[in-house]
Amino acid sequence: MASAAERLPDNAPGDFYVDRTCIDCDACRRIAPEVFEEGRGHSFVRAQPSDEAARRRALMALVACPTSSIGTVSRTNASEAAAAFPETVDGNVSFCGFTAESSFGAWSYFVERPEGNVLVDSPRAAGPLLTALAARGGVRTLFLTHRDDVADHAALHARFGCERVLHEDDVTAGTRGIERRIAGPDPVALADDLLVIPTPGHTRGHAVLLHRSKYLFTGDHLAWSRRRGRLVAFRDACWYSWDEQIRSMERLLDFSFEWVLPGHGGWHRAESPAAMRRGVEQCIAAMRRAA
Repeated sequence: MASAAERLPDNAPGDFYVDRTCIDCDACRRIAPEVFEEGRGHSFVRAQPSDEAARRRALMALVACPTSSIGTVSRTNASEAAAAFPETVDGNVSFCGFTAESSFGAWSYFVERPEGNVLVDSPRAAGPLLTALAARGGVRTLFLTHRDDVADHAALHARFGCERVLHEDDVTAGTRGIERRIAGPDPVALADDLLVIPTPGHTRGHAVLLHRSKYLFTGDHLAWSRRRGRLVAFRDACWYSWDEQIRSMERLLDFSFEWVLPGHGGWHRAESPAAMRRGVEQCIAAMRRAA
């Protein structure tokens, strides 16, 4: 629970606050940008919610916070906000909320399919979320983009019996029990509408998931930057090889998609696959300049 005694001094006066345990993961700023803002190594309340809609978004950010660093002086009941997750992004794709500290607040996504539902990266295995996922048909496949964002994968497997998928180059002691290991550099079809594309760079075994040639779940490989107004890769968070990540980005030009849905950074919908391709090309050019 957040502590009012640890309330950061740059919070706006009022009910909502962020305390000193914040790890600056960006989740709250993406969920409720009208309330939360980036400070020096943390988020803070820029302005108290101006209406009920903004208050609801702020409570959803409170629920999603991986470190329980957001609080309210009034100790508001957040059960309605918790029930808002998974929240629809587009079509059959939803954002899970309930981010995990072990994944540094990375976002995970729920894809509803007649053939079996898919989770992309692991959320926190919170009771309200597990109940909501079960009500929507459970989870058949848990695709893990890379070693950093596996969070509560074991608890999710125990609850739903889902098949966990991870590239073998990112398997660690904590993921040795996963059911399916992707091998090599070539794309692997999990189903007619699910294609795993290995994208080493951020980590050696990083991979992205393409759904219906429309939604690309990118983990820590590719994201939208609000500040720069374009697609970006994270040079300062490349743990394996920047040159390899550039080559991986170039391989994405072979595929058609309209959405980029990352674990960190903003999501982005292009006007068309052609517009998305131009955005990826721009990103590649910037990556080469940073090499």
